[in-house]
Amino acid sequence: MARRSRSDNMLEKLHDQHAQDKVNDRMETGSFPKVRKKPRRDLNAHSNRSRLISSILVMLMCALLGFAYMSQINNSKSTYETLDENELVRLLNESNTQISNLEQRKTQLSNQLNSLKSAANEQEQARKIAKQNEETSGLISGRLPARGRGVTVTISRGTEAKVDASIMFNLIEELRNAGAEVMAINSVRVVASTYIQDTDDGLICDGTTIKPPFVVKAIGNPQELSNAVDIAGGVGAQLQVKYGSSVDVQSSDNIIIDEVREATQNKYAKTVE
Repeated sequence: MARRSRSDNMLEKLHDQHAQDKVNDRMETGSFPKVRKKPRRDLNAHSNRSRLISSILVMLMCALLGFAYMSQINNSKSTYETLDENELVRLLNESNTQISNLEQRKTQLSNQLNSLKSAANEQEQARKIAKQNEETSGLISGRLPARGRGVTVTISRGTEAKVDASIMFNLIEELRNAGAEVMAINSVRVVASTYIQDTDDGLICDGTTIKPPFVVKAIGNPQELSNAVDIAGGVGAQLQVKYGSSVDVQSSDNIIIDEVREATQNKYAKTVE
């Protein structure tokens, strides 16, 4: 019995070995296990994930800001809600007082600004008037040179008689009556106090000897000044007929009178302040 049992075990082992050999014979020689490739990383998926995270963060920040704002409003409301009626009235009165003070201050500043503007305008106007008066005074007194439209009257030596002071004074008066604003005879500036005097050598005008030909320059309306000299029977005709002098009147748009004189000091007259 022992021998038979041993034989059965031997047959079972051979059977198992034979089955194993068949399995080994079916395997392919030189085959290797397959290696799986890793899937490629999707860049679009990574970008979408980043955008999603950014959106979530922005939403969280907005939510936090909104919460903080609402908390501040609630705290403010709660502050006033906790005050009693007397305190609210006091706050209202203080606010009204501050508003009233600010309005008064605004009015004061506006008045000051208007005063400054008015004073500045008055000063500017005063400066303009002073400048105009200075120019007018300078022209009338002969302290400033002048330029403008006018005439030049040239009178030659008389052939029938010597040109005397009276006819020259009449010429100046006729030009002044015709609107002459500034005048000069030869090198002498004519002013309100100008005088003309006869001498053996000619004429004296304000202490300066002048000789023919006499040249009178006058600034004013050229037509009216010319008419004042050339009018029939006027001073021009008298110079030609009585004195035998030639009279030449030339109109110009640019008469220059640069003869000036020193300002006189008044001994008795004073300005009114």
